Amino acid sequence: MFPESLWTTDLIMRPIALGDAAAIFDEYAQDPEVTRFLTWAPHEVLADTEAYIARCLASPNARTFTLLGRRDRQLRGAITIRRPVPGRVGFGYALSRRSWGQGLMTEALTEVASWAMKQKGIWRIGDVCDVENTASARVMEKAGFEREGLLKRWIVHPNLSDVPRDCWSFARTR
Repeated sequence: MFPESLWTTDLIMRPIALGDAAAIFDEYAQDPEVTRFLTWAPHEVLADTEAYIARCLASPNARTFTLLGRRDRQLRGAITIRRPVPGRVGFGYALSRRSWGQGLMTEALTEVASWAMKQKGIWRIGDVCDVENTASARVMEKAGFEREGLLKRWIVHPNLSDVPRDCWSFARTR
């Protein structure tokens, strides 16, 4: 249902593990700038990150991968692949601030999309980003996703507002 791992020029994407908690907490989970547009608040203590990983591991319809630098094996972020319904794949991602601006998330998402489009019975991969999240929109565009439209009052980003916010929808299809 999901790949065991994915490799790119600069990244190793392997399934998240409980042993990743400290690195995830230190690298990005507690950073309010990284979590600004996510659907969860910055983690305050390591136990928050451990609980997050436990939820990731328990999800039958999703797999979360850590992004490790291929050369230094340092944790850079994470990407989740979701299969909410047959025929469709969704995703979500976070990247440590020190890794911003290096093209790493575009590289990761491009590889995930390539994997998805090769799977029998997968016709669409796509997701959304907040209208103010220009960096995420650019990642999806650079990874070959088409901006399909504006979804009004689509999702709550609790670090910005307690009401649903507008989002751009992006997808690749075959």
